[in-house]
Amino acid sequence: MKRVLLLFMVGFLQMQAQQTAPGFFFVKTIGPLAFLKYGLGEDRLGGAKQGFLDSNILLKVVDSNGISYRVQLSRNHSAWIEKQYTVRIPGKQPAPYHLTGSMRLRGARPFDTLSISVDERLPYRTQQQINPSRIVLDIYGATSNTNWITQLQTAKEVKNVYYEQVEDDLLRVYIDLKHAQHWGHTVYYDSLGRLQVLIKQQPPVLDIKKLRIAIDAGHGGDNLGASGLRSKALEKDYTLKIAKQVQARLKKAGVYQLFMTRSTDTTLEMPQRIQLLKYYQPDILVSIHLNSAGSDAVRGTSTYYRYIGFRPLSVAILKQMETLGLKEYGNVGNFNFSLNGPTAYPNCLVEVAFLSNAEDEKRILDPKFHAAVANKIYLGIRDWLAQLNK
Repeated sequence: MKRVLLLFMVGFLQMQAQQTAPGFFFVKTIGPLAFLKYGLGEDRLGGAKQGFLDSNILLKVVDSNGISYRVQLSRNHSAWIEKQYTVRIPGKQPAPYHLTGSMRLRGARPFDTLSISVDERLPYRTQQQINPSRIVLDIYGATSNTNWITQLQTAKEVKNVYYEQVEDDLLRVYIDLKHAQHWGHTVYYDSLGRLQVLIKQQPPVLDIKKLRIAIDAGHGGDNLGASGLRSKALEKDYTLKIAKQVQARLKKAGVYQLFMTRSTDTTLEMPQRIQLLKYYQPDILVSIHLNSAGSDAVRGTSTYYRYIGFRPLSVAILKQMETLGLKEYGNVGNFNFSLNGPTAYPNCLVEVAFLSNAEDEKRILDPKFHAAVANKIYLGIRDWLAQLNK
């Protein structure tokens, strides 16, 4: 009888422990390129990304699946993050609520800066909107105790800042812009834990000669890329040839603030490219690639963007590329390519033509075509700036 009672008590205590043990734990983000995903879907470009996060962001883990954690952002919102971008926080206890404080907007070229007081490094997401042009910032887990927003006249790009408590624990901040074109933004927490939003000001003179332009030659080194249908020419070699022609054409036009992610046949991973570009702080980025398809009948030129505010640059370049007699393959948005991921500057991926198509391949092998492509990319950038000057 005593044995039965003892077993009953042990089982009861184990059940109680299971019922009272928290079904979650806390982690913080690590590294410069942690990102949230909407779900567990995958394709050749990886799962659909919700957005990048700064380091040391507090996340509540509620589930695990393979290499990823499911994190609860707020009561009604969750996302997934790869475990490699997190470290567990032992003994961290949940707070009953998190509050925001005052906001302050100021400007000092080339940025306007919105500073938001928050009592914890909470996760966030931004979205570009057009017509009207604005940035929408969601701060997950935050409840407003913001009773004033100071907006200094030194701000040159931001027209207005206001917020809405859309859910009990989701604060939405609206940042209205003065210009239709998004020039980029960056979000991070400073050393005091304040959430900072850097909004790039439109350059005072919309002249291509005044821009800082970055050129990316796709692939390289161990990353061969696609290969030609008949010639077996490697994508990495011809993207570099074309990128160098773009560099030469821009220099000829008087553009001297130029940055090449690679100028030789070197292996350069995407995180390295992103970090190099972050250091250079370009006004725009153009990435050069060559396409490939399973069918040799597919051909044409295309441009790609991820964020709607950066689409105009990609459309202007595509229109010029089509004048080369290339078939239109399309202008593709929400593209999950790594170099379309940064929000800090307008960027455009150019898939010049298809190496897997005999007609396109013949053109790609021709050095005169490289120079012609470079000229069209230059003209596309110039057309884009001319539209903004209207």
